[in-house]
This record gives sequence, structure tokens and C-alpha cells, in this order.
Amino acid sequence: MSHASLGKPGEFPFTRGIYPDMYRARLWTMRQYAGFGSAEASNKRYRYLISQGTTGLSVAFDLPTQMGLDSDHPLAAGEVGRVGVAVCSLADMERLFDGIRLDGVSTSMTINSTAAILLAFYTLVAKRQGADLRKLAGTIQNDILKEYIARGTYIYPPRHAMRIVTDLFAWTRTRLPQWNPISISGYHIREAGSTAVQEVAFTLANAMAYIEAALAAGLELDSFAPRLSFFFSANSDFLEEIAKFRAARRLYAHLMKERFGARDPRSMMLRFHTQTAGSSLTAQQPDVNLVRVALQALSAVLGGTQSLHTNSRDEALALPTEESAALALRTQQIIAHETGVTRTADPLGGSYYIEELTDSIERGAREYIERIDQMGGALRAIETRFVQSEIQNSAYEFQRAVEQGERTIVGVNRFRMDEPRPPATFRLDPALEREQVERLRALRASRDAGRVAARLDALECAARGDDNLMPLIVDAAEAYATVGEISDRLRKVFGEYRETA
Repeated sequence: MSHASLGKPGEFPFTRGIYPDMYRARLWTMRQYAGFGSAEASNKRYRYLISQGTTGLSVAFDLPTQMGLDSDHPLAAGEVGRVGVAVCSLADMERLFDGIRLDGVSTSMTINSTAAILLAFYTLVAKRQGADLRKLAGTIQNDILKEYIARGTYIYPPRHAMRIVTDLFAWTRTRLPQWNPISISGYHIREAGSTAVQEVAFTLANAMAYIEAALAAGLELDSFAPRLSFFFSANSDFLEEIAKFRAARRLYAHLMKERFGARDPRSMMLRFHTQTAGSSLTAQQPDVNLVRVALQALSAVLGGTQSLHTNSRDEALALPTEESAALALRTQQIIAHETGVTRTADPLGGSYYIEELTDSIERGAREYIERIDQMGGALRAIETRFVQSEIQNSAYEFQRAVEQGERTIVGVNRFRMDEPRPPATFRLDPALEREQVERLRALRASRDAGRVAARLDALECAARGDDNLMPLIVDAAEAYATVGEISDRLRKVFGEYRETA
């Protein structure tokens, strides 16, 4: 690979990083993904993380919130506040960020089917704090395609869900110009068992589907493409992961320039958040996870990430304790301030092996994208289950290799230890669910029911036409309509997606 074809950091095709100085000018955003139980409990954890030096919040929502169900829905029983914070209404969002100035922190929200509703709540809280919405910084995941591929927290059929995604693109462009309206996620694809090549290929194929949908909705490419962001996994194959980030950046730059005709260099820059690989964490010898996470995080930094979350050692057992979350954050701080790797952009660039790996991953991802193009694009490849079956085959091969001893997982299939007593883990107070349901019912009794009904009617009417839905969702949210009520009106119009085997 010649120096000319590699380019310099901050120059097309951005193989070596999207900024000339990379971390010499500014470190990556240190986020710690957190959220559990009630808004008050999560608010306490956010304040703790901020006090420990985290530079960006990252909100985990519980499954009912992700699925458009209120905490008192029969299907929500036992799931309220379990894998994230329960947010049913604007009132919960106000409590979640009580005492935290939203114009002073960058917030990432991992939410997809109900992304538009949660962003409406967040924007209203910021507005009530007196924040300048044009300066509000953060990211809403809003990546519905990977839900059909890898996670399953979808509500509506794909083509209706894509309308909400592009409505959010258009709305944020004028009202929240510093906000990232999507985080196109390879992380969950990798967690479902994909290879590094598949992670890059399927993520970028999804990105192209979003771009095409936005163009079809009348948006101009360079008006929204600079705010597109991505989310990748940092797995355990150290050098492969570094090469993967470089290959993804280069391939994306070429696709944006050559396929879509982007003119603004910012439209060609792949900006991404990274999370260390949750699927690599083991319940056996959990302290060993600290070593895994440190190496994975270092690969993300050497690969040029813009934002990073480090998993906690005990996450294979339970929600992380405060001590574990602080240790995970310290891992990033040590990489940033003690290792010296931030003194130069792309420290491993020019290594024969890294450049060969980068070329190989880019080549493999491009071949997959060409196959998906021939099928009619990512949406069609998902509907025919091509993408899902490719990931399932890779996951099967990985597990087979582990079980047959061809691949070593320390503490699992080799180097085991007797562990008589599991470490102390975080315990969720079962009273939190009951309290959340009581608060929700009190809210419904105290709000202006006529105002809520009128605004939900207006939203349903708009969903039957082709108006942008975001202003109607914001209006309903402002009247304290709930996540479940807003989602139900859209379900009434769009229907629900049922996966076929």
C-alpha cells in the first residue's frame, strides 16, 4: 500500500483518521452506558459518573420503553427498569436529567423504534432548562434496520419504520443542527455473531439504505450526511479490530464520494462510537474481563474512534456496580493519559500486517455490499433473511470452534479455576417497578386528558398522510402523552411487524 493511496490523517479517504491531529487536539468522548430502574436511580448514577470524569452520558432504556409499552402494560411485568431506565413520559425524562444541564453534556440514547418519542422528551427538557437547542449535542441511535437483523426491538413494518427515521433526519437538521440523528450500528450485528467483515459490510449497507430513503424523501445529501454517525464493536482480535476501523472509514469515504456524489468532505467522514464487546465477557473469572476490556478499548483508540464505552467486569453477571463502572472509566483514562498512544494519529499505519488486514477487510466488505446491491439493497436483503442467515452461520462456526477447543476462551474452555463464591453484584430493588407504575397512573390522572387526546388524534391523522411526524410527536409529548399511547396511535396506522422464520 503506497503512502499516496493511504493518504494523511484528516484527508480523503480518511483511512488514517478523520482529523489531522486526532487525539493531540482532542481526546475521544468517554461515555459510560448506564440506566436502570427508575429515573431517580439512573440520575444518581449519571451524577456519579460525571463526578468521576466521564465526558458524555449514554442512556440505556428498559425493554418496555424500547418496545413502545408503558410500565403498566401486562407485557412489561417483570421487565420494568431491568436492562435500562424506565421512561414513560416527559415527567420521567425531567427526573432523569434533574440537576444535569443538557447544554453542558453530550448525550447518547440507545433507542430505536421509539427514538422519535424519546428525542422529543429530551428536547423538551432541554428547552425548559433554557438551553439553546441549536447547540444541543448528542446522538439518538434511531437505527431500525439492525433491529430486524440482530436485536428484535422493532414495532412497525420496515418501510413504515424508515419513514419515522427520515422524518427525524429532516426535523433535527433545522431544530438540532449539532445533533446526530442516527447511530448506524454494527455493534449489535457483531454481538449477534457476525465476523469483522460482516460487521463492516452490513452496517454500511444499512447506511446506504438510510441515505437512499432520505434522498427519496427530498433531503439534499450534504445537508444531512455530515451528521450521520456509526457505532462499532471492539472485539478481542486486537490487530483485526484496528484494521476493521480503518477499512470501514476508507470504504465509507469511497461509497459516499463515488456512489452518492458527496461534495462536502464531512459527508465522507465516518465518525463512530465504539463499545467493547459485551459478548466476550465471561461469568467465569470476571476480573479477567478487565484485561479483555483494556485491550479492546486500546484497539478502538488505535483505530481512531471518536467516542468510547468500556464495559464493566461484572456485566456477564448483572448490572455493573458503581465500583466496576468507575474501573471501566479508569481504563479509558489510563489509555488517554498514561500510555502515550495519543501522541500521533494512526500509530500503526504503515505496518505491513495492518495495511494487508485493512485491505482484506475492505475487499471482503465490498464483495458483500455488491451481493446486497444485486438483491435490491439492504431492506430486501433483510426481508429475505439473507443478512440474518449469514450472521447465524458465523455465530454457529464460532461456537463450534470454542466447543471443539479450536478457539481458546480463557477461563471457559481452558485455564479454568474453582470459583466457590460469585462476587458481589448489583441488585435491583423490586419496589422500583411498583413505584414506577404508581407514578405513571398518577400522571394520567393529573394531566389534561382532553389536550392529550386531541394531540394524539392529530398525530394519528398525520400518520395517515405524509406530513413529518416529529412536530406532532413533540406536541403529544409536551401534553404528557406516554410512550405507549404515542406508539399505539402509530401501531393503529402502520400495523406491527411479525418476523417469519
